[in-house]
Amino acid sequence: MTYRVLAINPGSTSTKIAVYDDETPVLIRSLRHSPEELARFASVPDQFDWRKNLVEAALEQAGIELKSVDVVIGRGGLINPVESGIYEVDESMKYALSHARVQHASNLGGLIAAAIANEIGVKAYIADPVVVDELIPYARISGIPELPRESVFHALNQKVIARRFAAENDTAYDELNLIVCHMGGGITVSAHRKGRVIDTTNALDGCGPFSPERSGSLPPGPLIRLCFSGKYTQEQLIDMVHGKGGLVAHLGTTSVPEIIERIEGGDLHAMLVLRAMCYNVAKEIGAMAIAMKGNVDAILLTGGIAQNQRVTDFIADHVSFIAPIYVYPGENELQALAENALAVVKGLRKPKIYTTEEYDDPATMNDMRRPSKLRDWLKRSAWSRRQGATISAIRQYIQNLDKRKASRD
Repeated sequence: MTYRVLAINPGSTSTKIAVYDDETPVLIRSLRHSPEELARFASVPDQFDWRKNLVEAALEQAGIELKSVDVVIGRGGLINPVESGIYEVDESMKYALSHARVQHASNLGGLIAAAIANEIGVKAYIADPVVVDELIPYARISGIPELPRESVFHALNQKVIARRFAAENDTAYDELNLIVCHMGGGITVSAHRKGRVIDTTNALDGCGPFSPERSGSLPPGPLIRLCFSGKYTQEQLIDMVHGKGGLVAHLGTTSVPEIIERIEGGDLHAMLVLRAMCYNVAKEIGAMAIAMKGNVDAILLTGGIAQNQRVTDFIADHVSFIAPIYVYPGENELQALAENALAVVKGLRKPKIYTTEEYDDPATMNDMRRPSKLRDWLKRSAWSRRQGATISAIRQYIQNLDKRKASRD
């Protein structure tokens, strides 16, 4: 039996839609929204009816009847942290999307999917929103208790690419240790250990490598002084981190192909800045290798920037000693959504029901009167149970290093 999937991916300036019959694309369309059109709406939630009508009109124009669709899936939004998976858009999910902590067009993905699905009597889902959180406790702690690290990354594309790599190598995603790097307008680098992302850079707050439009991690002292210099407003500083930092701040463009053209024309400044971005990506890949104690099966480079061999070659030259490099160019978000929906309707994966939980405050974990998952986790990994492990790990590292040297020779 063939299943027809409608995938909906609302972005800040477009709404992308796709219709798939199983793995075959029937329609892929990007509905562009001008600044003048968007300016009519006071908030992102106010755009719901307008965007939904545009989706339905595009389907009608393409000759695709809504009743022919078997399942609808939308891009997940900035809800509270969740485990990786496919989630049914039920009433609790609708409430979470409608009251998301940050207004973003992606919050409309599940809501539009649910509204259309309700009209035709099918199920609606979201999959792997950017707030997927599977971090190990160590990865949450920063040097300031009020500023814990958060998991916000390109989970949808990273998870699909990781599963695709596993399938191509006749193994399961949860049997591999992978470093996956998504390079688009924002860049995130993540450590996938046995099917869970135990550490990642943060796309929402601009942490990690700088990218075409984001600042990446910044030196805190100078940043604080800049904040209080009176030179910029709070909104301007946030824009510098989220949309006007990185390549566009240095070179006036977010287009990597344009920058490469400038380099080929002799622009040394452009060469320096682009290489600096790639260098920062490579450093984060190295950090994620540490998160997995050097046990890495492969490094996967994906996203739109991965289409540029000059970029992927530079990164590979710095990190190929860690593990083999594989390149999966392109954003792949609509295809990723469709693949997740098909996995549900074909019974290959079970959908989850949206729930979230508050994470333990490390400062209260010694209070034995209250339950603490963090305390239980630490007890399971107590130092006393790993006596001699450090020496063994060092010996193992030396042995692996000798093997790598021998294979090169």
